[in-house]
Amino acid sequence: MFNRELVKGSTSLLLLQLLDERDMYGYELVKVLEMRSSNGISFKEGTLYPALHKLEKQGYIECYWQEQEKGPARKYYQITDEGREMLLEKTDEWHSFVSVMNKVIGRKKHGTAEE
Repeated sequence: MFNRELVKGSTSLLLLQLLDERDMYGYELVKVLEMRSSNGISFKEGTLYPALHKLEKQGYIECYWQEQEKGPARKYYQITDEGREMLLEKTDEWHSFVSVMNKVIGRKKHGTAEE
């Protein structure tokens, strides 16, 4: 697991990316994130749902209820057009950030000096 503060700044980027691929409900978002990150990133309810509500309030995602064959209806989240625009911006920002961080701390890679 990564430091909570490192993940905190990436929460909206991660959620928007997953929802850009398909509509998902809360528990599904958590499980897909854990699987993709090899359990390196996990959201607890206290992190996930406030982040989803914030994205919804900003107009980046919407939700709807879907009946299930077994069990209660599930609340699904889907990305909006505004959310897709924000995802592109945040993805570009993330790549720039990673590039700068690698310039500062990425002095060596697998034991060889980088130019």
